[in-house]
Amino acid sequence: MTAYLLRRILYVIPTLIGVNILVFLLFFLVNTPDDMARQALGDKAANPEQVQRWQEARGYDRPRFLNTAATGLAVLSDTIFWQKSAAMFWGNFGRSDMTLEPIGAEIRRRIAPSLCITLPIFAGSMLVNILVAMLVTARRGDRIDLGVQLICVLTMSISTLIYIIAGQFLFAKILRLVPVSGFLPGRDMLKFLALPVVVGIIGNIGGGIRLYRTLFLEEINRDYVRTARAKGLPESRVLFLHVLKNALIPILTNVPIQLLMLIMGNMLLENFFSIPGLGGYTIMAINTQDFAVVRAMVFLGSVLYLTGLVLTDICYAVVDPRVRLE
Repeated sequence: MTAYLLRRILYVIPTLIGVNILVFLLFFLVNTPDDMARQALGDKAANPEQVQRWQEARGYDRPRFLNTAATGLAVLSDTIFWQKSAAMFWGNFGRSDMTLEPIGAEIRRRIAPSLCITLPIFAGSMLVNILVAMLVTARRGDRIDLGVQLICVLTMSISTLIYIIAGQFLFAKILRLVPVSGFLPGRDMLKFLALPVVVGIIGNIGGGIRLYRTLFLEEINRDYVRTARAKGLPESRVLFLHVLKNALIPILTNVPIQLLMLIMGNMLLENFFSIPGLGGYTIMAINTQDFAVVRAMVFLGSVLYLTGLVLTDICYAVVDPRVRLE
């Protein structure tokens, strides 16, 4: 099992290197530093001296891959690739192109609000999806099953933006139960996060319930389930002890994808509810064409996604004895 986990972890390194190189090529070959400077300066871009000063202030005046004018290790280290892309591997995300503030410090400041909204949505969505899918699997074919499937299709057909606007209008404007937007640390955080968490869960339950229902239906007709029922086990124990345990493998496969979709979806939630998290930071960087922040967030998203894949492999080793035997 240790060798299995080491192999999975080692696969992450070349993948991250490939992602890093690809992001660098997209940002610095397709969109050159001159293009970045002109887009950032606007009307001042007509002055070559302004463009040169903008590039020097942000380190974009260096060669891209090899600095032939330098000697020793500086041939590689005194380049845009080393300073702007390779440095992200040891946590140096550089500075913002717009404000020149350290990006790493901003990420550390914003990661807590992002986790405060992402983790409850993820846990709540998983809990609701599994419990409701178990219910409709046990009542498959009857009115409850058909009604839940209809509701799932309706929730999947409505944009998350509609849930956000409707929730703010009903619960904040009309009923005044929660604030429209904002964020405060401490105990006051709950009233600001309650509405976006509920909206996030509602936006994720439709597809999740349908997926888990399909997985449970595939397991419920297998021989071991019929054997458990023949032994006189109650239906609840058959579902939660046998069916759920054997359906965990495909469920775990979907977890990294759900985490990535939550991170992407939280951009919209954080922006509309004024939560100072990583999603809002990314949207702000895109709107202001802050390429340094966008690069850092793309790389960070890749790290989070690959970390999710490694955690999924670890969970495989826990729930699937065949992996441990291998």
